Amino acid sequence: TGRTRIESTIMSSAASAPSSPAARVNRGRAASSPAISAHRKALGTIGVTIPFFAYTACFLLAPTLIVVFGAFTSASGGFTLANFAKLLEPNTISSFVTSLVVSLASALIGAVAGALASYALVIGSKPNGLLRRMVSAVSSVLAQFGGVMLAFAFIATLGINGVGTMLIKTLFDYTLNPNWLSSLPGLVTVYCYFQIPLMIIIFLPAVDSIRPQWREATESLGGNTWQYWTRVAGPILAPRFISSFLLLFASAFSAYATAAALFSQRSILVPLMIQGAMRNEMDPNQQGFAQVLAFAMIVVVAIVMMISHAVEKRAGRWQ
Repeated sequence: TGRTRIESTIMSSAASAPSSPAARVNRGRAASSPAISAHRKALGTIGVTIPFFAYTACFLLAPTLIVVFGAFTSASGGFTLANFAKLLEPNTISSFVTSLVVSLASALIGAVAGALASYALVIGSKPNGLLRRMVSAVSSVLAQFGGVMLAFAFIATLGINGVGTMLIKTLFDYTLNPNWLSSLPGLVTVYCYFQIPLMIIIFLPAVDSIRPQWREATESLGGNTWQYWTRVAGPILAPRFISSFLLLFASAFSAYATAAALFSQRSILVPLMIQGAMRNEMDPNQQGFAQVLAFAMIVVVAIVMMISHAVEKRAGRWQ
C-alpha cells in the first residue's frame, strides 16, 4: 500500500510539473491538426462548388432576373403593368391553352408508355444484363435528341416525300396527310419521341426499388394481384410516377426548337409567340410582351416544380 501511494504521488507530481517547450509544441500541433483538416475540407468544398454556382448564376439566375424585371419595365425604362394587358387577348389565351394541351397529352402518353416499358424491362431482364444496358444507353441518347434534328428526322421519314410516306404508299396504296406533322396530333407524336425515353430513365430506378419479396408476402397473406398493386406497389410508385409526369410536362411546355421547325409560320405555342414578339421590328412594345410571356412560363414551371416537390416530400415521410 505504501508503494502504491508513492507511485501515485510521483505520477501526479510529474503530471503537474511544467512540460518542456517541445512537448507543448507537439500537443499544440496535435490539437490544431483536426481544425486544419476541417478548414482545408471546407475550402475544398467551396472551391468545387464555385464553378457550379457561377454557371447557375450566369445561365439560370441572371436570365430569370432579366425576364422578371423586363416584364415590369416600359420602353422608356420605367415601371409599368401595361405589358400584361395582352395576356388576356384571345390569341394569347389560345396559345397558352394549346401549349398546356400538347404538354399534358405528350407527358401523359410518355409517362404511361415509359412506366410500362420500365416495368417490362425490370421483370424481363437482369439488372446488369445486356438488354438493360442497351435500353438505358439508347434512352439516354434519345431523351436528348430534340430540336431541329428531331423535326428534320420526322420530316424526312413521314413528310410529303419522306421515306416512310413513300413506302406506305407503295405497299398499301395509302397517302398520308401531308399536313399531319404540322398539326397538334403530329406535334404530340414528335414530342413523345423524347418523352418516352426520358420517362424510362427517371422511372426505371423507382421500379427497381420494388422487391419481389413484397409480392410473395402479399400472396402468403392471401392477397391477389389487384391488392398487391393497389395497396403495396401502387402507393410506393405513385409519387414517383406523378413527379416524373410533372417533369415531362415541364420538358414539353418549355420545348421550342422542334415546334419552331414544324410550325415556322404559326405561333400556336407560347415559345413560338415569344419568338414572334422578339423578332417584331414594327412594334417596340413587343419586347416587353415577350418578357411577360417568358415570365408567365416561369410561373407555370415553378408551380409544377412546387407540386412535384410537395409530392416527393409527402412520399418521403413513410418511405
